[in-house]
Amino acid sequence: MFGISPLGWLHTLGSLPAIPVAFYMFARHGRIVPRSIPGGVYFVSMLIGAATVFFVAHQPVSYVIGLITALLVLAGYGAGLLPVSPRLARYIETVCLSLSVFLLMLPTVSEILRRVPDGHPFVTSLDAPLLLGFQAGLLILLVVGLSAQIVYLRRKWSAARG
Repeated sequence: MFGISPLGWLHTLGSLPAIPVAFYMFARHGRIVPRSIPGGVYFVSMLIGAATVFFVAHQPVSYVIGLITALLVLAGYGAGLLPVSPRLARYIETVCLSLSVFLLMLPTVSEILRRVPDGHPFVTSLDAPLLLGFQAGLLILLVVGLSAQIVYLRRKWSAARG
């Protein structure tokens, strides 16, 4: 079904929970919250997806995206351990984990549009206008979302001081 191998299904189903969990945390908290149950689910799902992409990817860029995603997730979850101020650690955490969601969604959108509906996908190439439009939309969401998160964190820290 959809031309996905058993290992591809492991990759897909293993990383799939990260999507609704990320959207839940964005809606509830405005960011990925690492030290929470949904944050733990996100962490495990993202690492499964990032690790298994090396066995299922067909495009060289997929390896780069998988590696960068894994590094962003690890940096985001490890930001609290850095010898920096808690404020800076929260910014690092937020930016890294938001970028990891963006890198999760890029191949997700590509794969959905290139595989659905089964046998007659919406797009057949990586340079299809529909796919490029979705990718541009994701980039706009990233810029707007990260800007909103940074403004929120800045206001939160300012309110705590004053």
